[in-house]
Amino acid sequence: MCIAYLALATDPQWPLFIAANRDEFHQRPTRAAAPWPDYPHVIGGLDLQAGGTWFAVSTQGRFALLTNFRDMFPATGLEKSRGELPKQFLIQTLSAQDYIQQVAEQGHLYQGFNLIVGQWHAQKAEFECYYYSNRNDTQPQALAPGHYVLSNHLLNTPWPKSQRLCERLQHYLSAQTPASISEVYAILRDEQKAEDHLLPQTGLSLERERLLSSPFIISPDYGTRSSTVWQVSQSGHSFFHECSYNPQGKETERHSWPLLL
Repeated sequence: MCIAYLALATDPQWPLFIAANRDEFHQRPTRAAAPWPDYPHVIGGLDLQAGGTWFAVSTQGRFALLTNFRDMFPATGLEKSRGELPKQFLIQTLSAQDYIQQVAEQGHLYQGFNLIVGQWHAQKAEFECYYYSNRNDTQPQALAPGHYVLSNHLLNTPWPKSQRLCERLQHYLSAQTPASISEVYAILRDEQKAEDHLLPQTGLSLERERLLSSPFIISPDYGTRSSTVWQVSQSGHSFFHECSYNPQGKETERHSWPLLL
């Protein structure tokens, strides 16, 4: 996953809203969102190459999402798979706080990543969420109510595509709740690229920075593979929605899974 927007406790009727795009090489084998064969209480996509995930939720009220941190540190080949980080939270019973602290203690074993984990508390009708990046010197951060955007740098880094997506979804949700999934997908399919003088400098070529500067990416080898939307009501009712795309950026299939947390 390369960009995600979160609205946490910004609407009393809708304690959590997440909309995200996953960008990946088209040749990397992937399974679309569905209950996991070995853990049917978990719903989300699966990376069939390394066995992990990028965004998934559980009927136990847990969710986890991951993005890679874009930097030029060379891999040693000994690092653990980052996709295991969200997966392990969803199949374990550690609290969100204890799990994110455990991840922070082992962050050096992975290439750069951002991780958000959350746990639903039904009696309070609210989520307890934490963020951690192993490319940040700080400890895990408890997320206060508010709007957040996460791409391939630290949380709320003002990259043009991050600011654009956050502003558009925040404006949309201020006028429309519950959200129309088709309308949210349309916002996520934003192909507008940033002007060159606004591009981040992460060590990639100018051509590559341009390609990656839109919320929705289309290219023959790499691009947005899927969009995911999860909206949770105060009563704990929710739907986990996913839309998949081909290398031309055309929609190929949709899946929706109801959950009662």
